Amino acid sequence: MRSATFYKWRAKYGGIGASMKKRLEELEDANPRLKKMHAEAHIKAAIAWDALQTKW
Repeated sequence: MRSATFYKWRAKYGGIGASMKKRLEELEDANPRLKKMHAEAHIKAAIAWDALQTKW
């Protein structure tokens, strides 16, 4: 293991236990999925808003 890699790992996970590390990794994995869901919901809301603003 390279020393720079070790120091990066220690800076990220240094003071946490194994269970907290696992939880952090789960959250990091879920974050992109949640961001995508949020963006899609925002787009759908914008489309609905635009549809309501048009004159019939």
